[in-house]
Amino acid sequence: MRVCIHRGAKQIGGTCIEIEAGGQRIALDVGLPLDAADDTVSLLPAVPGFRDPDDSLLAAVISHPHQDHYGLARHLRPDLPIMIGEAADRILKAAACFIRSGVSFQNVIPLRDRQVVEIGPFRVQPLLVDHSAYDAYSLLVEADGKRLFYTGDFRVHGRKAALVERIIEQPPVGVDVLLMEGSSIGRLGEDGSFPSEDDLEHEFVDVMQATRGTVLVYASGQNIDRLVTMFRACRKTGRQLVIDLYTAEVLRATGNDRIPQGWWNGVRVFLPHRQRVWVKRHELYDLIPRYRTNRIYPEELASAASMTTVLFRPSMCEDLERAGCLAGGSVVYSMWEGYLQDERSEPFLDWLNRHSLPMVKVHTSGHASIRDLKRLADAVRPRHLVPVHSFGPDRYSDFFDNVDVRGDGEWWEV
Repeated sequence: MRVCIHRGAKQIGGTCIEIEAGGQRIALDVGLPLDAADDTVSLLPAVPGFRDPDDSLLAAVISHPHQDHYGLARHLRPDLPIMIGEAADRILKAAACFIRSGVSFQNVIPLRDRQVVEIGPFRVQPLLVDHSAYDAYSLLVEADGKRLFYTGDFRVHGRKAALVERIIEQPPVGVDVLLMEGSSIGRLGEDGSFPSEDDLEHEFVDVMQATRGTVLVYASGQNIDRLVTMFRACRKTGRQLVIDLYTAEVLRATGNDRIPQGWWNGVRVFLPHRQRVWVKRHELYDLIPRYRTNRIYPEELASAASMTTVLFRPSMCEDLERAGCLAGGSVVYSMWEGYLQDERSEPFLDWLNRHSLPMVKVHTSGHASIRDLKRLADAVRPRHLVPVHSFGPDRYSDFFDNVDVRGDGEWWEV
């Protein structure tokens, strides 16, 4: 078995790893770099078979539905088999109805927790993990008598922490190479920790109770854990959760009836102007009837401000201005704080100032603390631990044994 990290050996985002055995190959993730200005095909790693037919490339495996792991996959040739979680595939298909750069895979091999997929000389076993993306997997890949374990992105402080605890308690054995993400290395102290979603729920409750008007929560519509956290806080404070049509469809795509849905009591569905235009332009009228009973209109937002929490994004600013529902409101920023430093956030920050809307930050990482990274590495006990998805590969040896730092584009034998 040979491995090449095409991108991700020394950076977070844009991950793409190629594995070869017996003259046949698979790729793990086809991500968009975080610093990319656009998702142009020129960023696609030069892997034979990505664009042109090559029978030796058997499949691309997508560990989870975050852009930095699948964002360039829309440039792959359409007939290339894609291995991805069933719910993750449905989420991406639902999102593609609303996003120009969305992707809808045609040739899907579904991943299910701990069910081995055999393809050519490879045995791929997905292990469901806790992450801010829904239906995220670590991947155990076997071939040529070797075992490679790719953590993908994971954490142990979300609502599905038990999934990772299970891996720690019953780890894969005989692992030759552990490809371990280290997003928190260099950003968090060795003994530092991240707030849990339960911690965030308490913070949301405090903000909702202290706000006399509408609470706007700036968060991703695909961060399912955060939507659950918001809904639970709304229930505790007597507020209704208002989501847009896009988010309602993402929630429906999970196929999980234990997760808040657009037709639940306490959930309302709002169509911002941009989405109404988009629905008309793309004739997506069949999406709306299932939410007709729970739909909320602009004129209702002002009168219900004191009992409303809105999942918000800056494209909705004009909708909310026209609805007259901002007086006495507040904003909860629930995303990576680094986005606020981007100049593209300046119009949003100016808008907050114009409307005298206070903003509080309530967020936690989608990635494991160093302490939890060490717990997993100690459980797996690999012969070699190779850094990936980290800006601090040179610091791994401070925390882990048997570290083997590799470079982008370097082929090496397991």
